[in-house]
Amino acid sequence: MKIPVEVLVHQKTRALELRYEDGHAAVFSFEFLRVLSPSAEVQGHSPDQAVLQVGCRDVGLKGIEPVGQYALRLTFDDGHDSGLYSWDYFERLDRERDALWADYLEALARAGASRDPGDPANTPFLARMRPKKGCGH
Repeated sequence: MKIPVEVLVHQKTRALELRYEDGHAAVFSFEFLRVLSPSAEVQGHSPDQAVLQVGCRDVGLKGIEPVGQYALRLTFDDGHDSGLYSWDYFERLDRERDALWADYLEALARAGASRDPGDPANTPFLARMRPKKGCGH
């Protein structure tokens, strides 16, 4: 398990950066972290219970809190704060970033949903998202 030596929040570019002792930096957009939250509200308790996150393009990060020596709790400006992002989970996100993002975009396309907040195509999905207002609303 790699533990970052520095955690930076870049509000202007909407990105979270983890810097490691070996010089590697992992940079994640807030949207990427929000739609791939490890919480049960997003992932479900099994893959068939996962809830597609829509309209999260403009989601912001409101807070960040360390959880012991093993994770961060991220609070997004849509109210979502139930996912614990372990250092192992961040490593997986960094390692599998392209495939995870492609899978997410494909799921949006299959569902006829959008990354854009306010897109009427997202309305049927918002009732399943918690908090009820969804990303960007």
